Amino acid sequence: MNKKLQSLILFAFLLINLISCQQEIKPAPIVTIDKKAIIDSTITVFEKNLLKNQIDSIFKRYQFNGSVAVFKDSVELYRKNQGFSDFKNKVKIDSNTVFAIGSVSKQFTAVLVLLQMQQGKLNIDDKVSKYVTDFQNKEYENITIHQLLNHTSGLNTLGGKLQFKSGTDFLYSNDGFSMLGKIVEKVSGKSYDENALELFKKVEMNNSSTGSSFKGENFAGAYIGNGKVFEKIKNMPKRLGNKDIGIPAGGILSTIDDLHIWNNALYNGKILKPETLQKFETKSAERHHPIFGKMGYGYGIMTNIGKPSAYFHSGYVKGSPSLNIFYPETKTSVIILSNIADEEKGLGSTFKPHVEIKKITDAIENTIAGMKNETAKTSIKM
Repeated sequence: MNKKLQSLILFAFLLINLISCQQEIKPAPIVTIDKKAIIDSTITVFEKNLLKNQIDSIFKRYQFNGSVAVFKDSVELYRKNQGFSDFKNKVKIDSNTVFAIGSVSKQFTAVLVLLQMQQGKLNIDDKVSKYVTDFQNKEYENITIHQLLNHTSGLNTLGGKLQFKSGTDFLYSNDGFSMLGKIVEKVSGKSYDENALELFKKVEMNNSSTGSSFKGENFAGAYIGNGKVFEKIKNMPKRLGNKDIGIPAGGILSTIDDLHIWNNALYNGKILKPETLQKFETKSAERHHPIFGKMGYGYGIMTNIGKPSAYFHSGYVKGSPSLNIFYPETKTSVIILSNIADEEKGLGSTFKPHVEIKKITDAIENTIAGMKNETAKTSIKM
C-alpha cells in the first residue's frame, strides 16, 4: 500500500474517531444526531475520494479503454468511462455501452439451473446423463450437475477423456457449462436464450441479452491490439454462440448498470430462495486461477479465501476482458468492462488493471471493517 493511500486511510480513521468521541462528550442536543449516519457518511466521502485517486491513476497508467464503476448498494461511489466502443469511427464509451462479459456469464447459467431446481424439475445431484445423451456412456455416466457447476467433473472438452475421477479435483470447463445450458433447455422446454431473456426481464436488466439474440444498439465491438494498432474481431456478438465459446459459458452481453442491478438482486435474495442462494455462494471447490491466484469456487462464482468476503468472476472472450465483484458485508459492487486486449503481451498484462483495482477495493473493504471495529471499541470505552 503506497504512502498516499496510507495517509488517506489514517486521516479518515482519525476523523471518524473524532466524530465518535465528540458525540460521546457533548451533552445531548435538542435535535437528536444519528452518530452512525455521520460515521457512515464520513466513510462514504473517504471511499469516493480514495477510489477516484487510485482508480483514475490506473486508467492513466494503462490507458485503460473501458468502463469501471463502484457502487455501495444503490450509491454510486465511482464511475469512469474512457476510450472507444468503435475505434474506427471514434464512438466513445458511455454508460449505455454494451459489452461482451465472457465467463461472467457462467453465474447466469448457474442461476438458471438453480431456478429449475427450485421448480422441482431437477436435482443438482442428478447425473447429467439423465438429461443429455452425450453423457450416456461409461466415461461420463457418473458426472453430476453439481460437478459441472463447480468444475469438478474432470471434463475438459466434450468427447475427450476425463482428466481425473469426477469429484476429486478442479478443472475449468467451458464445455461443462454449455452442457448445463442444454439441461436448462431440456427441463424447461425453452431455448437457453428464452430462459436468459426471461431472467433479464424479471430482474429489469433492460440492456442485457445473449450474443445470439442481441438486436439492440450501443454494442462495443471487440478488438485485439491497442489504441493505435488494432484489429476488430469479426462477427461479434453472434460468434459467441459458436461451439468453441458457447452462450451458457461465455455469451452474455451486459452493461455496468445492469450488472449492478444483477448483483443487488441476486445477493439480496430477490432471485433465489435463501437456501438456494447459499448453495450458489458456498465454496465447494478450490481454484488456482492463472491471474487472480488461489480462491474458492461455488456455482459459476469465485470467492476470496480470507478477508474481505467477496464473490467475483473474471471473463474473457477474444478482445473483451471483464471482472464483476460483489462484497456482501458492505453490499458493494465493483464492475470492470473493456473491449480491447493486446494478446501479444498475454492475458497477465491484459488483466493488470483488473487485478490492481481488485487489490484496491479489497484493501478498502478491510480498512473500513477495521475502522468500524475500532470506532465501536472507542465508543464502548468512552
